Amino acid sequence: MNPGFRRCGDGAVLVELAGSEEVLALYQAFAPGPPEGVTDVVPAARTLLIRFEPPARPDTVEAAVLRARPGGGTRRAAGEVVVPVVYDGADLTDVASLVGLSEREVVEAHTGTPWTVAFSGFAPGFGYLVGGDPRLVVPRRRESRVRVPAGSVALAAGYSAVYPGESPGGWQLIGRTELTVWDVAADPPALLLPGTLVRFREAQGG
Repeated sequence: MNPGFRRCGDGAVLVELAGSEEVLALYQAFAPGPPEGVTDVVPAARTLLIRFEPPARPDTVEAAVLRARPGGGTRRAAGEVVVPVVYDGADLTDVASLVGLSEREVVEAHTGTPWTVAFSGFAPGFGYLVGGDPRLVVPRRRESRVRVPAGSVALAAGYSAVYPGESPGGWQLIGRTELTVWDVAADPPALLLPGTLVRFREAQGG
């Protein structure tokens, strides 16, 4: 890991990394015991934003990042969530065709390998999941949908996700779940936090 640093005003440092695997590893190594004054650690696809206030300073934050010891490719789960899925998504047939598998094999691949929440974005509670079966890498749809129902389970660009609420979206829809992944009354509101291990389990439609 060879991070780059960009100072964002007087209260944040942006750590630049090679990709989501390195970001997640650093997040899990750094976030549990950051220097005094660090107020927030926000992972993204290739960056980690660290917000702070005195007594922390940019140089002390950067030094702490360099001292962190990411797990060398092994992930430490921040809890585990099982997501029951009815695999009847509108794009399941297209996904099977894109990856050269049968629809049944797509389902088996999606449920057969655990995923990990790398970061959140796009919408509150929308977790980007990595680490699934490498055969399931598919592009976004050429045209986004105006409405994707809440609970839609989808694939795009090597990630999987569960749509937390109804919204526009361009991911490939392979199924749906009744599980609530974003609830403003819950603490925390997001079920799928960075570092969470996610296992998809096939459920019967109703």
